[in-house]
Amino acid sequence: MPPAGPVRSALGSYRRLFAVPHVPALLFWSLFARVHIGGLPIAVTFLVAGWTGSYAVAGLVAGGLTVGTALAGPIRGRMSDLRAKDRLLTSSALVYGAGLAVLALLPGALWWAALPLALATGLFLPPANQIARAVWPRLTAGPTRQTMYAAEATFQELLFIVGPLLAAAVVGLTNGRAGVAVMAVLSVVGASGFAWALRRAGLSAPEPPAAGTGGPAPARRSLLLDAQILLILVMSALLVAGLGGVDLTSVAWSRELGTPGYAGALMAVYAAGSAVGGLLAGTFPGRPRLARRAFAAAAGVVLLVPLLPPVLHLPSPWLITPVLFAAGLGIAPTIAAVTERVGEMAPAHRRGEAYGWLSSAITGGISVAAPMTGWLIDLGGAAAGAAGAAAAALVAALVALALRRGAPGGPDGAQPGEPAERAEPGERAEAPGPPDSSGPATPPRPAAGGPPTGAPPPTGPTGPAE
Repeated sequence: MPPAGPVRSALGSYRRLFAVPHVPALLFWSLFARVHIGGLPIAVTFLVAGWTGSYAVAGLVAGGLTVGTALAGPIRGRMSDLRAKDRLLTSSALVYGAGLAVLALLPGALWWAALPLALATGLFLPPANQIARAVWPRLTAGPTRQTMYAAEATFQELLFIVGPLLAAAVVGLTNGRAGVAVMAVLSVVGASGFAWALRRAGLSAPEPPAAGTGGPAPARRSLLLDAQILLILVMSALLVAGLGGVDLTSVAWSRELGTPGYAGALMAVYAAGSAVGGLLAGTFPGRPRLARRAFAAAAGVVLLVPLLPPVLHLPSPWLITPVLFAAGLGIAPTIAAVTERVGEMAPAHRRGEAYGWLSSAITGGISVAAPMTGWLIDLGGAAAGAAGAAAAALVAALVALALRRGAPGGPDGAQPGEPAERAEPGERAEAPGPPDSSGPATPPRPAAGGPPTGAPPPTGPTGPAE
């Protein structure tokens, strides 16, 4: 029996995406290069706790990796805009992998050296995230680009299930040293594979600045001077602070029930809901409305508050799983919309830097959320932690309302070939545009030309949402 219309449409969206030359290999290797990120904190925690017997020290070392990653995010992104991407991936992977190898081989008596070593190693995390998100607009356009970002957000959710499970399995079968070593190997192999895929696709070279009227190039300014980019970074930090608070609340509630082993299962259900939501969002024909999606994600967190103690005492954590799954449905679609919007706001030749700032904002949001959520849980139980997470997510959605519909291009001027927004399903489009093509939207080295700086953008399906 043939699939129903919506199913056929959904399959067609992903079929068109993976028919774009080089997309399957690039997506696979970009994800492989990131699979270790979710598992590394677990491996490091077991390694350092085995040396010192202190989870506090282990947390400091794992936090050192995170701080190093956040500090260098914009720098690595800017380097990916200015240098050959394959060489940057390979060189940073070698240094990063070597740092993790030294950490894995460090004698326990030198545990005090683990913190500065972790901080220095985090500075060299291969910028697979920034590079991948910066090259998608060079391969896709219109609804296919939207499907691309939704697919990436969905698979990234799955990575945060697979990575920790893999690290826990290696540590359980061997020890913390082996866990860190395996994560090091995965990082080097993944980054090297991604570098190969970029070379094969002809996307290694930096993208030249967009040509304008032929006058002098505009002075390079910080992307943070663009109010809209700054707003979306703040919104992203608040959003992940809220969503990350749900994970910590799940852990606290499971421990309170005397079933700490259920925490991982609850987080997996939450991530599964996000993955399903992301897959569905990739099939929507309209452009994403960021504020609408952010409110949907925040509403999911709000739903959890009255179901947690001390508001309600459920006898089993499994009773909340349907609501937890539903709460996760809005996560990946919102992240995909944020990712797409950042790429539209930044100049094409500075997208890597923009995504570096986005990574740092997300890391900062998670880092701030953890102690704040923990304090709320200590103060008022799991429901208080969820309430704080919901408040952060709601504020993020309100900030999203302040993001205007306008020309992309960031502080250095408008980009050529970036048409304006198309309406979501059921809404009237503001302007007609050309039909989507599943082929490359922009060749690796686009020809000169385009609107002058400050000119209104053309209309069509690939421009900024809202």
